Amino acid sequence: MDLQKYVDGFGAMTCIVSVENLGNGKRGKFRIVTGNKTYIDSIENPAPGAELLIQKFTPNQEYTNYLTRDLNFEEYCYKAAVEKRCLSSYATADRIQGVWFNMTFLPVAYEEGNLCFCTYTMEINFEADLDRMSSLPADVTSNVIKICLQLRSAKEFDEMMSDVIHDIRNMFDAEHCCILLMDSFERKCSVLCEALAENTDLTSMNNYNDDGFYDIADSWKDLIAGSNCLVVKDEHDMDVVKERNPIWYESFTSAHGKNIILFPLKFRDKLLGYIWAMNYDAQKATSIKETFETTASILASAISNNLLMDRLKILSSKDILTGVMNRNEMNNYVDKICTENTVSGNSVGVIFADLNGLKRVNDQYGHNEGDILLKNAAKVLEEVFDTAEIYRAGGDEFTIIVTGITEEELNERVEAIRKASQKYEHVCFAIGQCYDDNRSNVRQALRIADERMYEDKRQFYEKHPELKR
Repeated sequence: MDLQKYVDGFGAMTCIVSVENLGNGKRGKFRIVTGNKTYIDSIENPAPGAELLIQKFTPNQEYTNYLTRDLNFEEYCYKAAVEKRCLSSYATADRIQGVWFNMTFLPVAYEEGNLCFCTYTMEINFEADLDRMSSLPADVTSNVIKICLQLRSAKEFDEMMSDVIHDIRNMFDAEHCCILLMDSFERKCSVLCEALAENTDLTSMNNYNDDGFYDIADSWKDLIAGSNCLVVKDEHDMDVVKERNPIWYESFTSAHGKNIILFPLKFRDKLLGYIWAMNYDAQKATSIKETFETTASILASAISNNLLMDRLKILSSKDILTGVMNRNEMNNYVDKICTENTVSGNSVGVIFADLNGLKRVNDQYGHNEGDILLKNAAKVLEEVFDTAEIYRAGGDEFTIIVTGITEEELNERVEAIRKASQKYEHVCFAIGQCYDDNRSNVRQALRIADERMYEDKRQFYEKHPELKR
């Protein structure tokens, strides 16, 4: 068969790929046999941003001469050439930023010994074609719609995402599905949600997510190697994983991992984490991949929005300098104590702790030293109270509000503050406290504690006039 004449009959850029069929699902080399003029021009005269590893086409060479080995490309070529299936895919790849590939794989009715052939037709888009992205098989469309409907739920975000990941696990008969978030600044990972099958040997991802796991997760981008995801479905694919990342291979297999589809979650090119399906039904590999390709950006957008809301909540509720809660959050909590029944404990204890001598430190040593003093003051209070109970009510004034406490315990906490203050230079509090066995009287307790704090401050400066601000 004249393969060159055959491929020249295609109008779009097309090449012929040969697949070495070793039997029993095993495959050898994948070679680009030849291509039409449009395809060869795409290699030798590429559009900016679409360059391959080399820009010289040589017939019948392994495709890895032109691009990094891609298990997804090999899988599609194998299915088309050996299994005689017609396939298409629309995806982007990390190796070529800002480029979308509309790909078609068609079987060629010709074989040479153990060599099978398929055509690979490619159209390049520099903007995503939404019509093409939404043209999905019926099963994938159903999966995508179900996931999107879950994301419109009125449930709290964590509960909603738990429902999503359980649905995904059920869709693909996987033993484990998980969304793992990555914080590049803190270099930490966190499990957003996961679902495990019943009677599985697999265990929660939390059992593996120690301080060193971020480095393992960070290595997955090299495992994906410039593609848009990693699809591992059999021993052949696992051999590639072992070659690229032997450390993770050992970790994965020792955890009873047999196969996995691993997909990065990105929002505006920022990696938020990964979603995966592990020990899934291998017959559903293509469906999983296409479902993740469509829903990854939707999930990433939802996650990014939630992270933004969390950051905004922190900004609105925490004092940025000291890390304790701010006055706004204190006012909200006081309202909650007075109006809601969800607050535990009937009693309330209030402490006002005002730093003595902050102005003097600012004037003598500079405001940077004053900031350090405020941070150290917060550290003192955090030795005695939970951070959520401490509020920076003003410049040098801290307030502590604790429910369900006894008067004796409150007095002990005040003494603990004075003792802990001795660990830090210049940290000296004027303290006022008030206990009430009825938490609804919290506003009166605040007023009384404030008055007692000012009296304590007056007595302090009478003894130490040289420190008066």
